[in-house]
Order: sequence, then C-alpha cells, then structure tokens
Amino acid sequence: MGLRTMDIHTPTIPSSSTIANAPVSPADPPQTLEGSKASLMALISRRDALEAELKALGSVLDSHRVTMTTPLTTFDGYPRDDIDVAQIRITRARIIPLRNDYKALTAEIERGLHELHALSASLPTGVAEGIIEAPFARVNTVEPAGPAGIAGVRVGDLVKRFGNVGALDGASGAGGGDALARVSGEVKRFEGRVLKVLVSRRDNDGVWQNVNLEITPRADWGGRGLLGCHLLPV
Repeated sequence: MGLRTMDIHTPTIPSSSTIANAPVSPADPPQTLEGSKASLMALISRRDALEAELKALGSVLDSHRVTMTTPLTTFDGYPRDDIDVAQIRITRARIIPLRNDYKALTAEIERGLHELHALSASLPTGVAEGIIEAPFARVNTVEPAGPAGIAGVRVGDLVKRFGNVGALDGASGAGGGDALARVSGEVKRFEGRVLKVLVSRRDNDGVWQNVNLEITPRADWGGRGLLGCHLLPV
C-alpha cells in the first residue's frame, strides 16, 4: 500500500545562523556592501533549504513510482489501491508552491547579484574585487570536445563566477570549497541553457585578465558529466 501519510517528514535544514559573515575590521568595505552580501547569503541559504525539501518530497513520490502527473484513479474513476493516494496528493500539494518559491528566490538572487556588483563599483577596485571576484576554483582538466572545452575553458583558468556561484558563497566571503560545492547544483539547474562564467587567465605577457565565457551544460556530448572539465578549490 506504500508509506503511511504520517511518514512524510521535513528534512532537517541547518539554521541560517550557521552561515556567519567575517568579522568587520577597519580595512573591511563599508557596511552597506556587507549588508547586501549578508542579505544575498540569506537568500541563497533559503533556496538551499527549499531545494532540500523538494528533494525529500520528490523521494516520497519516487517511493510510489509516481510523478506530479501520474493518474491516481483507475480507468473507472476509483482511487488506486496500490499506492497511498492521500499521501501523494498531500505531497504534490506541497511541491507546487515550493517550486514557485524556488523560482522566485532564484530570480531574487540574480537581482541581488546585479545590485551587489553595481554597489561595488563605488568602492576602490581592490576592495570590490577582493569580495566579489576572488577566484574560488582552478580548472584542473578540460576535455576539448566537452561543453567547457568548446566554450573556451582552459586548464589553469581561475574561476571567479560560475552562474550565480562566486566567492560570496563562502561562509567568510572567501569562496573556496564552499563555493565549489555549489557548482554541481548550478550546472544541473542550467542543463541545456547558457551558463555565464567569469574566469581569470594569464595572457602571453603573464598578466592576469578577466575572460567572460558562456557554457551550455549537456549530457549528450559523449563524455562524463555535463561540462567535461574538472575543478579544484583554490
């Protein structure tokens, strides 16, 4: 008959209080930028919580081998007796608003990133770049025939922004492994769509230059993964 309705659970999500900002020192940028950064981190944390809950609810549907559109009645209109119809209806009803909230949060995060970059324009270049464009990953390998290789990604590139993922995703604003851990989810979200990436690359004179790239993650390129490249934290 399937799982009982009471077995539906909400996953345990770390409190947003666990995401701390770095202590502010006299050398730190103005509080307005720090406040914008904190607000953006809170939005990202909320979206992560929604994503975790959607995954848990999706597993409930998977346990019954149904989707959001699978019929719950027999051909003559009676509730199916091989699944827990009540639980599935409750789960579906919860998933629908969560999906809408997830889309709204993603749009809000994108707006927040644009606003934060605009705000940083009024700060000294070194201060703004230290927070917003600090690299968090290095390209270790690239498959020439993969989406990343075709887009122009090169071994040794330092990744500063990967879609909505950047140095801001680190708990201290420093990026590294925290930001890199989010890249996988960002790649899946943009499968089949253009993903904007900012890397830093040495030119022929040994000077680091910012390079904007557009990658379209896809699974049908003939190799492993959706990108065809491997990243390491810096």
